[in-house]
Amino acid sequence: MDHSIYRNSKVTGRYFPYESLQHSLSDVEAYKIPSLQGLSVLGRQIPVYRFGSGTQKILIWSQMHGNESTTTKALLDAIQFLTSSHVQARALLANLQIVVIPMLNPDGASAYTRVNANGVDLNRDFIAFSEPESQFLKHVFETEAPDFCFNLHDQRTIFSVGETSMPATLSFLGPAADASRSITPSRLVSMQIIAAINQHLQDFIPDSIGRYDDTYNGNCVGDHFQSLGVPTLLFEAGHRATDYQREETRTWVFQAILVALESVKEQSYLKFSEVDYNIIPENQKNHLDLEVLHAHLINPKIKSNTRLAFQYEERLEDGEITFNPKIIDLEDSKKYFFHDQIDFSVQALADQAFVYQKISSILKTLHD
Repeated sequence: MDHSIYRNSKVTGRYFPYESLQHSLSDVEAYKIPSLQGLSVLGRQIPVYRFGSGTQKILIWSQMHGNESTTTKALLDAIQFLTSSHVQARALLANLQIVVIPMLNPDGASAYTRVNANGVDLNRDFIAFSEPESQFLKHVFETEAPDFCFNLHDQRTIFSVGETSMPATLSFLGPAADASRSITPSRLVSMQIIAAINQHLQDFIPDSIGRYDDTYNGNCVGDHFQSLGVPTLLFEAGHRATDYQREETRTWVFQAILVALESVKEQSYLKFSEVDYNIIPENQKNHLDLEVLHAHLINPKIKSNTRLAFQYEERLEDGEITFNPKIIDLEDSKKYFFHDQIDFSVQALADQAFVYQKISSILKTLHD
C-alpha cells in the first residue's frame, strides 16, 4: 500500500496534542460513536469511532502514554485509507468493525508526558482502575466486546533487534495472560497475527523488527485483556537511523496496522505458529543516540582515548519537542551501537550544527 497517498497532511512531527487531534479528525465526525464519550482528568473529551459493519470486531487505542504519538499519526493515516474508495478498504469494512480510540490520554498528550494529569501511568492502572481514562477504556472494552485488541505505543531509541546493530524500528508482543506466560488460545492468536505482520514487513524493513519482553504484569492493559481471553497485540513504534520525528517509522506502523486487519479479515494468520512468532529476535537495550569522537580537541582535559556517548532527553519547549543531549556512563564490558556520530576532528555536517554546538558546550565543562 502506498502510504504517501493516505498520509494525513494535518499531522506531522513528534508533538501531537489533543487540539491537533480534534483538527485532524474533523472529516470523520460521522463515524463517531455518540454513546461512547470519555473524559480525561482535566475534562478533555475522549472520542471513539467505528469503521465498518462486519461481524469481527477489533478495538484499537493509541497514545495512552501522552508522549507516544507515532502510532497515533499512523492510525490517522489508516483511517484516511479506511474511509477512502479503495477496494481493499471497502472489503475490510464489509468484514470488520474497527472501533478506534485515537488518543486515550489527551492531558498527557498536550503536556507531552507519559502519565495522565494525576501523574498516573495508565498502562499500570489495570488492577486499581484509579483513573477516568483507564476506567473508560475498560468501559469501551466491556460495551463493545471486541474479538481482537490492538494496543499502540512508542518505544525509546535504546532498543536493538536482538544483539545486532539494527535498531528496532517496530516491535511487537503477544502479552502473557498469566505469570507462567502460558500459551493460552488468545495469546496464540496474538502471536500468529504478529508473525503474519513480521513476514510481510521483512521484505521492506529486513532485520528491523523486534519482539518485546513478555514478563507478565497484571497492571498492564494488554496482559489484562489477554487474561480475559481476547487476543491482544502490542505495537511499539521504534527508531530508524536519524528519524527522530519518526515519520519513516510512521509508514511502517501504518503498513503493520493494515496487514493485521487484512490477516484478521482473511484469517490468514492461522497458517502461522508460535515458532514463527519466536523467530522474531527479542529486543535488547544496546543502542544510544550519539557517539562522540576526539572530544579532547574541544577540551584538552579529556583524555584522547575517552569513550563518550550521549542520549537525547526529549523536552516540550514553546510547542516543539527538542532533543537535548545528556552524557551517559558506559559499561566497559558492554557493546553499544549508535544512531549517529560526531567526530570533532572533522567539520560538523549542516544537519548536526545544533547538536554539535550543544555537545561542545557540555564537553568544555568536563574534567579529565
